[in-house]
Amino acid sequence: MKIIRSVNEMMEFSTLQRERGMAIGFVPTMGSLHEGHLSLVEESIKHNPVTVVSIFVNPTQFNDPKDFERYPRNEEEDLKRLAKYGVDVVFIPYVEEIYPDKEEQPKRYKLGKVAEVMEGIYRPGHFQGVAIIVDKLFRIVNPVRAYFGEKDFQQIAVIKNMASSEGLDVDIIPCPIKRGEDGLALSSRNELLSPELREKAPEIYSTLKYSVEYSNKHSVRATHDTVVERLDSVPGMKVEYFEIVDARTLLPVEEWEESDWIIGCITVFCGEIRLIDNITYRHP
Repeated sequence: MKIIRSVNEMMEFSTLQRERGMAIGFVPTMGSLHEGHLSLVEESIKHNPVTVVSIFVNPTQFNDPKDFERYPRNEEEDLKRLAKYGVDVVFIPYVEEIYPDKEEQPKRYKLGKVAEVMEGIYRPGHFQGVAIIVDKLFRIVNPVRAYFGEKDFQQIAVIKNMASSEGLDVDIIPCPIKRGEDGLALSSRNELLSPELREKAPEIYSTLKYSVEYSNKHSVRATHDTVVERLDSVPGMKVEYFEIVDARTLLPVEEWEESDWIIGCITVFCGEIRLIDNITYRHP
C-alpha cells in the first residue's frame, strides 16, 4: 500500500494508471475510519483494478471552527485498517497542498435546489465547502468511480450536481448505510459521544423504523410529529430538523401519494454531537 501526501505525486500516479487503462475507484474520507468507510473500500476493490482512499479533514466544509477542531483523527489506526484491505494508495495531503493560496477567493458552484434545503439551511456554506474539496480531489485522483455512503443522502445529490455542472466524468456510486448491531448509523462522530449518550443514540434509528410502520396508517404530518416528539422526549437528545421529502428533489411532501420515492432525513443533537440519519418510506 502506497502512501502519498503530495498533490503532484498523486496526479502522476493517476495519470500513469489511466495510460495503462487501469480504472481508479476512489473513496474520499475524513479519516477516523469505521466499517461504513470500509464497506465503500470493499465495493471499490470489487469493481476497479486500482483503489485510492483519501484522508483529509477539510476545513472549508465546517461552519463551526470548534466542530473542525474536535473532529476525530486517527491516521495510524486508519492506515492499519486500510492495509488489511489491499488498498493501492492512501492519499493524505497536507492542508497547504490542497489550499496553497490562503488569499484565493473560493469558487462558487452551481449545486441546485438540493443544496438549499435541510443541511443547506442549518449549515450555511457547508455544501460549497464539500463541493470545493470533492472537485479538487476528483481532479487530482481522476477516478472512474467514486463511492459515498447513503447516510449522507443529501450530500450525494449535491456531489452529483457539482460533477455534472463541472463536466467531471466520474460515476458517483451510492452505497447502503452501515449500522451497528444496535441500529445506530456508523459515523466517525459516534466516537465523540459520552457513554450515556452512546446508549441513547440508537433511539434515532429505532424511532425512524417505528415511523415507517406508523406511516402506513397515518399522514405525513402525523408521522413527522411523532418522530420529533419521541426523540425530543429522550433526555439529552434534541431534533434539529426532520424532513420527509421526495428522494429525487429533496423537497418536502405533504401527502404520501405525491411521490413513489420518499425518504425521511433527520439531524439530532446528542448532547453537543450532531448525528444524521435517514430512512425510506416509499421506494419505486
